[in-house]
Amino acid sequence: MAKLLAEKNKLENSRLLYLILSGLFISALVTCNLIANKFVTVDLGFKTFVVSAGVLPYPLTFLITDILSEIYGRKRTNNVVLAGLIASILVLFILYLGSVFPAIDDSPVANETYNSVFQNSSRIIFASMLAYTVAQFVDVHVFHFLKKLTGGKKLWIRNNFSTIFSQLLDTILVTTVIFIGLKDFTFIGGLIWDGWLFKFLFAAVDTLFIYLIVYGIRSYFQLKPNEELSI
Repeated sequence: MAKLLAEKNKLENSRLLYLILSGLFISALVTCNLIANKFVTVDLGFKTFVVSAGVLPYPLTFLITDILSEIYGRKRTNNVVLAGLIASILVLFILYLGSVFPAIDDSPVANETYNSVFQNSSRIIFASMLAYTVAQFVDVHVFHFLKKLTGGKKLWIRNNFSTIFSQLLDTILVTTVIFIGLKDFTFIGGLIWDGWLFKFLFAAVDTLFIYLIVYGIRSYFQLKPNEELSI
C-alpha cells in the first residue's frame, strides 16, 4: 500500500513538474514574439550586442527543452514544442483581432500605437514561428542523437552542441526573413553574428544550471541513470 501511494505521488509530482516547465517554456516563447519588434543594445563589457529584445528570454526556451528532453524524453518534449507553436499562432490571431476593432476616443492605446507595436510585428512573428519550429525540433533531435551517441553520458556535450547548432539555424532564419529585401546583407550578417554569439554565450552559461536542475530532479525522483519520468 505504501509503495502504491509513493508511486502515485511520484506520478502526480512528475505531471506537475511537466506542466510547470511547459508553462514556463510557452510563456517565454510568447514573450519573445511580443517584444521581438524592439531592437536593443546589450553591453557586456567586452562587446556591445545589437539584438532583438525577443532574444533576451529566448535562451530560456532551449534550456527548458533540454531539461524536458533529459527528464521526459523526446516525445514529451516535441509535444511541448508543438504546443508552443499553437500558442504562437493563437497570439498572432488575437493580435490581428485587436487591430480589426477600432479604439474608442478615450482608449489609453490608440489605433496608431497599437498597429505600430503589434500589427507591425506580423512579419516578425511569422519569422519567429518559422525559425522556432525548425530550431526547436532540430534541438530536440540533435540532443537525443548525441545522448544516444554518448550512451547518456556527458550532458554538457548534448546540451551545448544541440543548442548552439539549433540557435544558429534560428538566428539565420529569423533575421533573414525579417530583413530580406529591406536591408543589405552586411546589415543582416551583422545581426546574425550578434544574435547568435549572444545566444552562444548564454548557452555556455546555462550548462551549470542544467546540471544543477537535472541533478536536483533526478535526486528528488530517485531516477536511475538515463531513466525518464512518466506522466
